[in-house]
Amino acid sequence: MKGKRIDGRNPKELRPISIVPNYLEQPLARVPVEFAKTKVVCAASAQDTVPKWLREDTDGVQFGWVTSEYSMLPFASGLQRTPRESSRGRIGGRTHEIQRLIGRSFRSVVDLEALGERTIWVDCHVLQADRGTRTAAVSGGFVALVMALEKLKKAFSIEPPLW
Repeated sequence: MKGKRIDGRNPKELRPISIVPNYLEQPLARVPVEFAKTKVVCAASAQDTVPKWLREDTDGVQFGWVTSEYSMLPFASGLQRTPRESSRGRIGGRTHEIQRLIGRSFRSVVDLEALGERTIWVDCHVLQADRGTRTAAVSGGFVALVMALEKLKKAFSIEPPLW
């Protein structure tokens, strides 16, 4: 690969990255992430319940769940406002795919049995999109998830590591 990228970086040069843990007090964890001009706020919260299908299918073993929601704010991708997907009644294919990617990525590294019957929600909201929103959401969401798991571990005296 020759030359520089459109933004002036060399082909192997990373975008400037900023992740700020403990940004705000509520919920369990809130993390603003910047990958160059892309800005995403990721938050992790917990509830003491799991999806109904998981409660009914465990044969006496209690499992937790990790899931995510991803959205782009109406002004995130340009000068023209893009309506919220929720106002249209359903999310689009791209958003659904990203939510599933984030949730599956996090479930693959969390000990769901050690989590107990809890759901961790990781919300990722794109404030400004300039490429790399998925990467920023997964990276910031993971930092928020780990912070939330550490707080839960202390609050409920959970012995085994959760990840």
